[in-house]
Amino acid sequence: MSRDFLEVDEFTPDRLAALLDRALAWKADPARVPAALAGQGVALLFEKPSARTRTSTEMAVVGLGGHPVYIRPEEVGLGVRESVEDVARTLAQYCAVLCARVFDHATLETMAAAVDVPVVNLLSDRAHPCQALADVLTLREELGTLEGRRVVFVGDGNNVAASLAFAAALSGLELTVASPPGYELEEDVVERARNLGGVVEISNDPFEVVKGADALYTDVWTSMGQEDEAEARRAAFEGFRVDATLMAAAGDQARFLHCLPAHRGEEVAAEVIDGPQSVVWQQAGNRMHSARALLAELAEGEGA
Repeated sequence: MSRDFLEVDEFTPDRLAALLDRALAWKADPARVPAALAGQGVALLFEKPSARTRTSTEMAVVGLGGHPVYIRPEEVGLGVRESVEDVARTLAQYCAVLCARVFDHATLETMAAAVDVPVVNLLSDRAHPCQALADVLTLREELGTLEGRRVVFVGDGNNVAASLAFAAALSGLELTVASPPGYELEEDVVERARNLGGVVEISNDPFEVVKGADALYTDVWTSMGQEDEAEARRAAFEGFRVDATLMAAAGDQARFLHCLPAHRGEEVAAEVIDGPQSVVWQQAGNRMHSARALLAELAEGEGA
């Protein structure tokens, strides 16, 4: 198996199911969590800041008996002060796992090629796989079986949507991504997800596709690094807000998910994210539980 975790499609269905099983078991009974990282360091290199990613990953490492080492971008100067390869090789001398939140996905690929320890993608421009693990973990808790359940992602076909497409394909979820023209999920991602056996559909009209959905999911319209596009994006995404009307069109059974941070009144209405169908805080908490299961698997070399 791959000892890295750069995108969800490096997993198999069995491996993902086993990871979710572990995460749920340890969440229910923390006493069962093994000291898989006892006495070992885990590097957390952040080019882009994040409250949830840093805190959830640090606490996952601590829960496994390891020591998280948070590294700010100015401390290493990737590609400027030192090459990506040299930074990775140095950190691998001290740490059992290298985790990085980066702008360019190629940075992670370069790191992974340079070292023998696992490299974990905490976010890149192409993928957000650790978020996707928390997403399917939350849906499994809420829905039980995932096979044949339907999720509608409303908004930008971005890195979050891409990783969700792969996680959905591997877990039996059916996914529809509803985006404005020009902001759809990339064709390559759709093809890769379908090649994994996934049911992935693309729409430009959220109201057409939400009826009967088990969950609606959205993300901010303007991600970090896209600030100069904010005005154009607000105009393009008008009509793609997840509000009470869209939730009612989906039905009372629909859960609401958001990877956070949320902009109330923009991509989601306050009455939805703070309402009874929202499982957003459970989803945020599951970032730690899923990360703990992932890091233990990588440390132990388990998986299929």
